[in-house]
Amino acid sequence: MTSTIALDLTADVVDLTAALIDIDSVSGNETILADAVENALRTLPHLDVVRDGDAIVARTQLGRKERVILAGHLDTVPLPTAAGSRGTVPSAWDGTVLYGRGATDMKGGVAVQLALAAELTAPSRDVTYVFYDHEEVEASLSGLGRLARNHPQLLQGDFAILLEPTDGTVEGGCNGTARFEVGTVGQAAHSARAWMGINAIHAAAEILVRLRDHEPATVTVDGLEYRESLNAVKINGGTAGNVIPDGTTVEINYRFAPDKSPEDAELYVRKLLNGFTVVRTDAAAGARPGLNHPAAADFVAAVGAEPKPKYGWTDVARFSELGIPAVNFGPGDALLAHTDNEHVPAEAIRECLAALRRWLTD
Repeated sequence: MTSTIALDLTADVVDLTAALIDIDSVSGNETILADAVENALRTLPHLDVVRDGDAIVARTQLGRKERVILAGHLDTVPLPTAAGSRGTVPSAWDGTVLYGRGATDMKGGVAVQLALAAELTAPSRDVTYVFYDHEEVEASLSGLGRLARNHPQLLQGDFAILLEPTDGTVEGGCNGTARFEVGTVGQAAHSARAWMGINAIHAAAEILVRLRDHEPATVTVDGLEYRESLNAVKINGGTAGNVIPDGTTVEINYRFAPDKSPEDAELYVRKLLNGFTVVRTDAAAGARPGLNHPAAADFVAAVGAEPKPKYGWTDVARFSELGIPAVNFGPGDALLAHTDNEHVPAEAIRECLAALRRWLTD
């Protein structure tokens, strides 16, 4: 451990959030923050602490009937470059609103985890606190995925909460996501003699028409309504300004409800685009809400707000793959995540902490 940064886990949770923001932890640069988190957790005698790379797991061992997991990632997306951006490092205050990279995604949530880890020496449920690296980059680098491979026993539990920003509302499960490439083949020719060729870009028009006219479904899963979306996100084709293109690829992203598997999603897209060559390039399953689990029902009651579906993909899906029902719940507006103006109200962080404290001490 090389860090000399000390985190005060007993400070106001909002001040702790600011201290976390002040440590630059863009993906791939999490070590200093991971060192600080590990150092702070190792001072707490009621926790067993394990580190793997820049991921840290801290667990109570009280023999409770139920074990819950509180998880959050340490990394952020890159800092903004636009002049005057306030969602950067270090943090800054505007009245009672805290600005800085990670304010919503998700150092407010991580601060809540750390505050609870220090405060709750004898919670009503055993708690596993998970802090992990490389969430904001490709899935193969995920620190949570690495923990699942290297230390699966540390991720065992009855219910998990991912402290992603949800504006203080429980968001159950998440949509799955799949990416596809759909190609068209033409015949190259000089553009001055276009009738000698076949324009592959023009042939792609039918793909775009079908996607434009497609009406995405809203699917009810375990009482929550998940809105799907199916969209072209990129087009590649052509070689020069005077050549009729002989090939075009339309890249498509399908966000599908958690009642479907990636294979179901692929069949759906192939049926819609029948007659075209469809190649699936990436996919991640969604997660069902899991709100029928007793711990989840108790948690929803402690929060006191009607749960909502999570439309985007989050790491609750990784817990779902492990057989652990999971929800998203954290401070801040998810629409502010990754923006140049990223910020979170102080009261939102305190309310999140209070809700989890109620649930873990009832």
